[in-house]
Amino acid sequence: IEQVTFHQSFSYEEFIEGIKVNPTEDSTGVTYDVEPGIFQEFCIRAQKDDKNNYVMIVDEINRGNIAKIFGELITIIEKDKRGHDVTLAYSREEFSVPENVLVIGTMNTADRSITSIDSALRRRFDFIYYPPDSDMIKKLPGTSSPTEDGINLEKLLNIINKRVEFLLDKDHLIGHTFF
Repeated sequence: IEQVTFHQSFSYEEFIEGIKVNPTEDSTGVTYDVEPGIFQEFCIRAQKDDKNNYVMIVDEINRGNIAKIFGELITIIEKDKRGHDVTLAYSREEFSVPENVLVIGTMNTADRSITSIDSALRRRFDFIYYPPDSDMIKKLPGTSSPTEDGINLEKLLNIINKRVEFLLDKDHLIGHTFF
């Protein structure tokens, strides 16, 4: 399992492959080498170990520019296109995403910037809605009970979220980590 967080400046060069500047051995100059990115290295490891599943968690997948980050891999991450090769942009090598690689992307649905990304990802990913769970408050580190200063935090979270859903919608509910 490996995790990466997308952000606005995250790029293809970091995720798939890119040209990296490296000092020469004698430190008098630099070389420009094509080096694999996080996802390419991950897929290479998975390909060598096809008996196990490899899970890449992309946190905040909606924060990055999907087309720029995935490039030509946007098509071959689809389950039915696994094993199909694409030619990578920098190295010009053939590459495919192994069957044993699972990609999980997380996103905050209250974020209005996901509208454009939503259609790009809808056919490539299954979406599973995870609503806030007030029972998780008991499980927070350092929390022996769901009560703080005489206030039942589980009950408070449920009441706040009922009000938020009534006034806005379910996409704006707050989670247990708020506490």
